[in-house]
Amino acid sequence: MSEPAEDASTTAWLVRVRALQAIAQEGLTYARDPFDVARYGRLKDVTADIAAALDADGAPGPLRLAVEQAQGYLTPKLDVRAAMFDEAGRVLLVRETHDGRWTLPGGWADVGEGIAAGAVREVREESGYLVEYERLFGVYDRERWGHPPMPSFTLKAVVGCRVVGGEATTSTETDGVDWFARDSVPELSRGRTSERLLARAFEHHDDPDLPPDVD
Repeated sequence: MSEPAEDASTTAWLVRVRALQAIAQEGLTYARDPFDVARYGRLKDVTADIAAALDADGAPGPLRLAVEQAQGYLTPKLDVRAAMFDEAGRVLLVRETHDGRWTLPGGWADVGEGIAAGAVREVREESGYLVEYERLFGVYDRERWGHPPMPSFTLKAVVGCRVVGGEATTSTETDGVDWFARDSVPELSRGRTSERLLARAFEHHDDPDLPPDVD
């Protein structure tokens, strides 16, 4: 399905905002000449103005604030998701209280915590199951895999895990925990797990010899 023209235009401008923001932050981080620092500061201000025009909720919206509040050299954010499958080949999903839709368990990577450890923790917190890390499915540019755009450039790491204990338990973030066959997947929380990304997780489950995907 093609992206609506209006959404495609917004995404294209978001890419430009991120590029300008990165240039501004690099300059503000490394420039020593005061005139260069002033120029990069002006570039940051103009970028924030462009971001404000893209904010749907009016200024100061989240995109403008993301530009204005950024500090230092910009790096991608990392979202970690865990994929578990039962003996029937069903995938474990949790339902988000935020939007009432389903997703692979996971969330932002925490400082001081590796990808595997973060995935294991997120599964325990959001589903009640105890799992062990098995292998990396891939590291993905989220917007190339069908997720809607967001202010920060974000990568998604998806890891395969196996259940070793626990039981289905909801949390403050989730109000549903269940297993789903690939032909009965419910409506997904697309900001967290897109249809395409989940389909790729099924492919990795079907073929354990697939190498990790790296965008």
